[in-house]
Amino acid sequence: MKDKNIYFVSGIDTDAGKSVATGALARLWRAEGRRVITQKFIQTGNRSISEDIELHRRLMGIPLQPEDLDGTTCPLIFTYPSSPQLAARMDGREIDLALVDRSSRKLLERYDTVLLEGAGGLFVPLTDTYSTIDYIAERKLPLILVTSSRLGSINHTVLSLETCRTRGIDVAMLVYNLYPVTDSPIVEDTRRYLKQYMARYHVSARWVELDDKMQVINRS
Repeated sequence: MKDKNIYFVSGIDTDAGKSVATGALARLWRAEGRRVITQKFIQTGNRSISEDIELHRRLMGIPLQPEDLDGTTCPLIFTYPSSPQLAARMDGREIDLALVDRSSRKLLERYDTVLLEGAGGLFVPLTDTYSTIDYIAERKLPLILVTSSRLGSINHTVLSLETCRTRGIDVAMLVYNLYPVTDSPIVEDTRRYLKQYMARYHVSARWVELDDKMQVINRS
C-alpha cells in the first residue's frame, strides 16, 4: 500500500462493519508507526461531532483530535438518519463534495494516510444522479471494501467487486469481518469462495480479517 494516500472505506451494505474496520485498521497502522487519521465522508443522524469518528478514536485508543473538534474529519453532518441524498433534502442543505476534498487534502498535509469512511455501500445516493461510487471513481481513490461472514454476503461482495472492475476502481483490500459470529461452515465457505475470487480478479488486493473482538488478524 502506498504512502501519502487516501483510501476510501466502503461496505457491502450498511451493517458490514466499516466503522469498526476503519478504526481497527487505523489503530494497527498507528501501532506500526504510520501517521494515520480517519475521516468520515458524510455523517447522517448527528448534530455535532460524527459518532463514527468518535468510534474510530475509541478503537484507536486516542482522544478526539483537533481535526475532529474543528470539523475537518467530518465537514458534512446532517441530522436526519438516512442516505445522504435524503438527509440533505430533509435539512434543506446541499452536499458540498468540494468541502470533503479540501478537508482530505488538509489532513494529508499532516498525516501519511487518510482512511475516508463512506456512508453505507457503493451505490448510496448523494443526489438523484450521483452516487458514492461515482465519487470514488472520479478521484481514483483506492478502495478498502468491508464484507462479512453472514449468509448472503458472497452475493453482495461479488456484486460490489464486479462493479469496481467495470468502473476501473483499484481494490486495495478486502476486509472479512467475522462479527457477528455465525455458523462455522458458512464462515469457512465464504472465506474460501471470496479468496479464490480475489485471486482471479483482484490479485493485488490484500486480504484482512477482523475478528469478533475487533482485532485485525490474518493479513495476506
